[in-house]
Amino acid sequence: MADTSYFRLQFIVFALVSASFTNIYITQPVLPVLQDEFATDMVLVSFSVSAVVLGIALSNLPFGFLADRLPIHPIILTGGIWVALGGLVCAVTQDLWVLITARFFQGLFIPALTTCLAAYLAKTLPAARLNVVMGSYVSATVFGGLGGRLLGGWIHSPLHWRYAFVSASVLILIATFTAFRWLPHTSIENKQQHIAISYWELLKRWEFLLIYFCATGSFLIFSSVFNYLPFRMTGPPFNFSTELTTLLYLVYIVGIFMGPTAGQASNRFGSGNTLLGGTAVLGISLTLILLPSTPAVVLALLGICAGFFTIHAAAVGSLNRKLSSGQGRANALYVLFYYMGGWLGITLSGFAYKHGGWRAVIYICLFFLVIPLSAGIGERKNNSRYIKSGQKILM
Repeated sequence: MADTSYFRLQFIVFALVSASFTNIYITQPVLPVLQDEFATDMVLVSFSVSAVVLGIALSNLPFGFLADRLPIHPIILTGGIWVALGGLVCAVTQDLWVLITARFFQGLFIPALTTCLAAYLAKTLPAARLNVVMGSYVSATVFGGLGGRLLGGWIHSPLHWRYAFVSASVLILIATFTAFRWLPHTSIENKQQHIAISYWELLKRWEFLLIYFCATGSFLIFSSVFNYLPFRMTGPPFNFSTELTTLLYLVYIVGIFMGPTAGQASNRFGSGNTLLGGTAVLGISLTLILLPSTPAVVLALLGICAGFFTIHAAAVGSLNRKLSSGQGRANALYVLFYYMGGWLGITLSGFAYKHGGWRAVIYICLFFLVIPLSAGIGERKNNSRYIKSGQKILM
């Protein structure tokens, strides 16, 4: 692939993934606003986020199956149009349950733009570039997640959160049609190398399970902290406004740089050591965020982003580096475990916050830190074996 085509591909991937993730977290910074507008419970209004996450988790396996069998272009076109339509429904509805249902519907089609694209990259890019490219892919998820939160809670006034859905729908349509027009058709994609690798065969391998559970545990922690951060910061002792709370999500910028950096660190030090380093930073930051101090919270959020995105990028890179086929299904399983962790974290921490406050949420996060820690230890052992042999798991 020529350098010009390679950079154009990078731009398309970054735009499409960013636009996709913009749609996921729009309501997160305005959850207290939605709670007042719809006169409902904290846990119920948080479904406007967890419904998207659950939809993504449930549809990943079907789209992973399709990604191994169909060209990427019709999948992207279909997914982008339906995600945009779901956002427009959210913008006009006056019923919370319709909003939640439309959000779930959006989640069902987001994997057409993310999981399938990750599989496409794993099948078409040279192995030497894959770690860094997947790090850039993770950076795009960061940028999109930040953009969605800023749309909902800052760029548009929090009381006019409906306009954020319109803006996000327009962005996803532009990115979708750009990808449909300019994403390269490759000879690899057209060979139809349908090697029969089942989901069960992938799940039977301990090397993959380590990575999948790492995705679950790390995103459970991350989603718990950031989903209930608005409730923490708008209450005592901070008493932040919604706009000021939303600005705290600017710490996401750290993740944009941590994606490629983690990919390079994995190449140099091994994915196991990179996972352990990210876990250590995450654990220290979770302890720090318990302090009732604004500087401590900001520093802790920066550390949580740095630790989480290091773990995420290292895990994604490790997974795809071990594959020579079945990329669609393997990545679908990764995202399934990842978003099930997010859904579980938001749901479990909602009840924890309701009955035990912010400390209960953080204690749950510290407990689940054992999962990425175990994954890092296991991956470190596996790395030495596969680095020496230089072979992939699925041959």
